[in-house]
Amino acid sequence: MGTSTPGGIPADVLPAELLGAMAYGELSAFGRLSADSRFAPTLRDRATFAKIAVGAFGNYALISGRLTEMGRDPEDAMLRFQPSFDHFHERTPPGDWYESVLKAYIIDTVSSDFYRTVSAFLDAGTQQFVRKVASADQATEALRILLMRALRDDPRLASRLALWGRRLVGEALTQVQRVALEHPDLRAVLHDGQAKAEVRRLTAELADHHGRRMTGLGLAA
Repeated sequence: MGTSTPGGIPADVLPAELLGAMAYGELSAFGRLSADSRFAPTLRDRATFAKIAVGAFGNYALISGRLTEMGRDPEDAMLRFQPSFDHFHERTPPGDWYESVLKAYIIDTVSSDFYRTVSAFLDAGTQQFVRKVASADQATEALRILLMRALRDDPRLASRLALWGRRLVGEALTQVQRVALEHPDLRAVLHDGQAKAEVRRLTAELADHHGRRMTGLGLAA
């Protein structure tokens, strides 16, 4: 018999589905960042976004390769997550370059927190892989620097971006709750009856991490 998670789910199911979500997130980020780079105020900023987009595609390739090694079709693994990701982006179109930068930063950091937290339910190899792909990296720092420079050059942006950030994280955490509670395998790992409490705890933790990052930027979360 194959091994299973504490929720009785076959051990390879949740890793494949988590990686499917991550893969589509990175593929989506590549397209979004590539498109948004056109609105950068300087060629340097455009190059920064393009470099981050290339990094997102590199992450997608790594995750896709991992899924293939697991005997999973990457497209099949991604498809179930496409509607929710696309719906989120349809609901949160940025109004200008600065909102694009903050959106990229919030998605990058909140999703990384979420993936690392969920990976704690999984095998050690998957945890290590997720930490590698979802760790704070040069892209996160580059986005933070872009935001800090924009806020330094025009302090009036702070109030508008703070409001935008609150809307974004509210939408993002709502999406996290929906995926966690509507996903039967994850709900089982969260011990079904305790799932709502666990998801509340998870979203509170994500919100706390986000709030500290926004405070660090001078944007009240």
